Amino acid sequence: MSLETPSPRRSRRGSGAVTLHDVARLAGVAPITASRAVNTPQQVSAEVLRKVTDAISRTGYVPNRLAGGLASTRSRLVAAVVPTISGPVFLETVQSLTEALAERGYQMMLGQAGYSGNREDALLDAIIGRRPDGIVLTGILHSAEGRRRLLAAGIPVVETWDLTPTPIDMLVGFSHIEVGRAVARFLHRKGRRRLAVVSGDDERAQRRCAAFQATAAELGLPAVRSVVVPAPTTLKRGREALADLLAGRGRVDAVFCSSDLLALGVMTEARVRGIEVPKNMAVVGFGDLEFAADLAPALTTVHIKGAAIGRQAAQFIVDRAEGRSVDTRVIDIGFSIVERDST
Repeated sequence: MSLETPSPRRSRRGSGAVTLHDVARLAGVAPITASRAVNTPQQVSAEVLRKVTDAISRTGYVPNRLAGGLASTRSRLVAAVVPTISGPVFLETVQSLTEALAERGYQMMLGQAGYSGNREDALLDAIIGRRPDGIVLTGILHSAEGRRRLLAAGIPVVETWDLTPTPIDMLVGFSHIEVGRAVARFLHRKGRRRLAVVSGDDERAQRRCAAFQATAAELGLPAVRSVVVPAPTTLKRGREALADLLAGRGRVDAVFCSSDLLALGVMTEARVRGIEVPKNMAVVGFGDLEFAADLAPALTTVHIKGAAIGRQAAQFIVDRAEGRSVDTRVIDIGFSIVERDST
């Protein structure tokens, strides 16, 4: 009888984790042989190693790095993965997640995956191997291998800062597509007709950008001009992006930026060039960072409830780790446009 790859709907902690015994059965070897193949591969034959490696790949099994640890023992450790710690947009979520977990007796470790996604799988392997009580991820886009390993681990997972009806386990976030649509409609209502977008090249920012452009077209506006810059975005990239826009043909009377830092750069470059904001050009940011309200002019931006995301993610993890059921697995926490002087 062969072992089937675990279903995404299997229950989590305690009943959903793929074990070394499962790998051994699928490979057709004894558990002790499978253990040797994992821990001391030089002690087994090439054929046995191939069978065990194939079984690990098919099941998504990740070896438990906590020697002697029992699957039923809680670590009271939660791992969180963010794209970057250099950008401030995720800090509110990280802080509230840390505090909410600490109040319940859990500690958090933080990992940085980058924006390209090529580091996430290795980071997830390191995290899963240490068997935390929960994993909090930023976004919903993961490799097929990473998703399979997360499902196989039997560890509660919360995806954040995005929205999908088919999460790995649980999710709290918002729609980036709706953000792009809402900002385009907002600028249209303000009488702006020649729109531009300055966006980071990460996937979530690009979804906001595409929705912004599509909605502008639906409203009958001219084609939206765009400048894409590397993520994580910076003030300098914002200045350079506005210079690129102004070097092109046609006037721009509003710019939507994928981060408040980019918006600050755009406004700085506009001031240097004698372009009045908002008289000649409106500027909208994303993130509502602490400095946004204190700029001159104050920055109109998209506010995300970062602290609420962190608190809800902590509640999800603690409930699941302590054996309580989670009936609502997907929460759309929404967003709002905070109108200030820059528009």
